[in-house]
Amino acid sequence: MTALALRHDIGSALTVRAGDVELARYDYAPDTSQVESPKPFLHPVRTRAGRLVSLFRPHDHVWHKGIAWSLPNVGEDNFWGGPTYVRGRSYVQLDNNGTQRHRRVVDVGASGGTAWFTHDLDWVARSGRTVLTERRTVGAALLSARAWALTFDTTMTNTSGGDLAFGSPTTKGRENAGYGGLFWRGPRSFTGGGVVAAEGVGRAEDLRGRRAEWMAFTGRHDGDGADSLVLLVDHVDNPDHPPRWFVRSAEFACLNPAPFFSEELVLADGDAVRFRYGAGVADGDADDAGDLADAVRELLGQDPHGPGGAA
Repeated sequence: MTALALRHDIGSALTVRAGDVELARYDYAPDTSQVESPKPFLHPVRTRAGRLVSLFRPHDHVWHKGIAWSLPNVGEDNFWGGPTYVRGRSYVQLDNNGTQRHRRVVDVGASGGTAWFTHDLDWVARSGRTVLTERRTVGAALLSARAWALTFDTTMTNTSGGDLAFGSPTTKGRENAGYGGLFWRGPRSFTGGGVVAAEGVGRAEDLRGRRAEWMAFTGRHDGDGADSLVLLVDHVDNPDHPPRWFVRSAEFACLNPAPFFSEELVLADGDAVRFRYGAGVADGDADDAGDLADAVRELLGQDPHGPGGAA
C-alpha cells in the first residue's frame, strides 16, 4: 500500500499526500475576514483517485470552508461565521464573530499508511478575550486502494471565567436548524445527491434532525460523472451520542453530526470537553457506505459492527 507523506509549511498549513495525490490540506492560519470567524479548515479534500470532495468559501455561505470545526453559538460569541440567529429577529449581523487563533503545531509525523499532527489554539472573542483553549489532533489513514479516512480529536477547556453554553440556532428558537460542530460542505456537483444512513438512502429533509451514529453523502462529479462517498462517524463517547444530524442536499451538499442541535451543553469555568470523529472518503457510491462506516469505526477503536457487537 502507498505510504502517506505529510508536508508542513511552517506558519501556514499541513498537507497529506498519497503518492501523486494531495488528499487534504489543513490551513491553520488563514487570512480570513473577521466577519467569517477565522478558523482552521481542511480544503481541498480529495479521494484516492484525486477527485475533489470539498468546497471553499461558496458564494451562498462564504464562511463554509471544506471540513471545519465550526460553532455558531459559544456563549454570546459566533465561531461559525456570518450573522447570528436572534430569537424574534431572525439572522442579525452582530459584532460577535470570534477567531480560532493558531498558537502552535506539535507532534507532526507520518509512518506507513498513517499521518498525524496536533494543533493548539485559542478561541478569542471579538472583544479580544480568550474564552477557550483547544488541543486538537488530526490523523489520516489509508483504508484501501479506493478509500482513506481522517480522524478528528479535540479537547476544549473553558477559560472564560464563567459558565459557557454551546448551542445552535435551534437552541435560540429556529426550528430544525441545529447546525454546529464538525461540518463538511460538498462540491456544487453534489447538490441533489443522496444521503445514506444505516437503513439505506433517504432524503436529506427527512433525515435532518435524526439521531444516528453515522451518515454519508454520495454525489457525482462533473466531467467524468464518477461517484464519490463522504462519511462521518460520531465517537461513542461523545456528548449526546448518537447525535442529531444537520444535513442538506437540495440546496447544497453538507453533513454535520451536531452535538448541540436542540439542547445546550454548559461547560463550567476550568472544565474541559472532548469530541472525536472519523471521516471516510471513498471512490464509491451508496453501496459502499456500510463497509466504509465499519472501517472508520475500527479506526476510531470501536467495534466495527456497532454497539451490539458482531452479528
